[in-house]
Amino acid sequence: MFSTAVLLLAGCGVPTQSSAPTPAAKADPTSEAWYAETIGKLKAMNREAETLFQEGKQDPAAALILKGQPLANRLIAVPRPTFDGMEAASELDDLYARMLVSNRNYGWARMFYQKNYARWKNWKPQTEQTASYLKRAREGISVCDKGMEN
Repeated sequence: MFSTAVLLLAGCGVPTQSSAPTPAAKADPTSEAWYAETIGKLKAMNREAETLFQEGKQDPAAALILKGQPLANRLIAVPRPTFDGMEAASELDDLYARMLVSNRNYGWARMFYQKNYARWKNWKPQTEQTASYLKRAREGISVCDKGMEN
């Protein structure tokens, strides 16, 4: 009787490691095809919007910037955005800020420059390129501050 009880209790033991369910490994969204495609689309839109802005065609440039905003948001919403994804989003915000400055909307422009400042201030690892983006954002903030003083 004792041996029967031991056998029954042994059968009710803690599941072994091999029988326990294994948690599914989370896929890195930045390695998925949509991520690279979205970066490509956003960078192309940024280039086109920049060209339109330089040609003085602000309305079509603004339309492209607004169209690019959801793409930028999607790129930076992942847990660890890539440098290219962050750069594409940053370029969109920088262009929008410059457009707002040209229209003397300094408060709104400053907000976009501040977003970029925060992005590049906290980016790891810091490089010469991230330092140049940080400097550009800091200079943009300064331009906005001067514009708001007048």
